Amino acid sequence: MMIKQHTILLVEDNPDDAELTLAGFAMAKLSNPVDVVRDGASALNYLNGTAEFAHRANTELPIVVLLDLGLPKIGGFEVLRTIRSTPKLKRLPVVILTSSDEETDRLQSYDLGANSFVRKPIDFGSFAKAVAQLGVYWTLINQPCR
Repeated sequence: MMIKQHTILLVEDNPDDAELTLAGFAMAKLSNPVDVVRDGASALNYLNGTAEFAHRANTELPIVVLLDLGLPKIGGFEVLRTIRSTPKLKRLPVVILTSSDEETDRLQSYDLGANSFVRKPIDFGSFAKAVAQLGVYWTLINQPCR
């Protein structure tokens, strides 16, 4: 029996951080497809199946969204606020994956309904390990609300 591999949505404007995240998933031997979008507007279009992602209109939602805060067009907080106020998206797991270590960012993330807040480690090894653990937890251990 083939196990369905649910998609992970990575919302990250920094190409280096996106590559490190993908390398962390590879290190953990996660075979889930990962879709990467580079700004908040694209993230919302992806999740809602609109604009450049109209072909996704009837597609299953990702198993988790890894969301950076400092995004162009629409910032991470606004993306999170929109996700939580959209009926079909409100239960979608959202992990804030950011370089911010500001307590106010952490508190606001949780106040807006983030499921987790993870600070991006500085060095590659720690970053890859943290991302691998995130991937394993959200794709294999967590029981999603589907």
